[in-house]
Amino acid sequence: METPKKRILVVYHSQGGTMKRMATRFAAGAAKEQNIEVIFKKATDATIEDLLNCHGIAIGSPEYFGTMAGMIKDFFDRTYEVAHEKTIGLPYVVFVCAGNDGRGAIAQIERLAAGYKWKKVQPHLRVVGSPNTQDDDAVEELGQTMAAGIDFGIF
Repeated sequence: METPKKRILVVYHSQGGTMKRMATRFAAGAAKEQNIEVIFKKATDATIEDLLNCHGIAIGSPEYFGTMAGMIKDFFDRTYEVAHEKTIGLPYVVFVCAGNDGRGAIAQIERLAAGYKWKKVQPHLRVVGSPNTQDDDAVEELGQTMAAGIDFGIF
């Protein structure tokens, strides 16, 4: 009998396509691990069931005016009451693209993840300006590293 795959939920928000590209590369990296299934969702489409049935979560957000995207905050708002006691210790990582700095969005997401008591498993990726080939490769590597860690039970 085949062992069920572990799931990584990739939640992102993108208006201009940059964050979707980054999230796609993260998902491609995670999918390189054979025992991992990637659930790839826009924040508006991600559900409580997606969150409750994953083994790790990656959150991709642009930074707008020093904060995370409102749709990412909406995802947290919609899932907190049901999920915060059921997802304690969930491995998570964040990747942010910002025109200026990106630290504000990361800090906000970390604060919310702390409310869920999730476990940060890799340094968050912060891209300032338009992502280049190195940034694309870095986000893909982040996805594969997270997936491998979840697959092997390290995270």
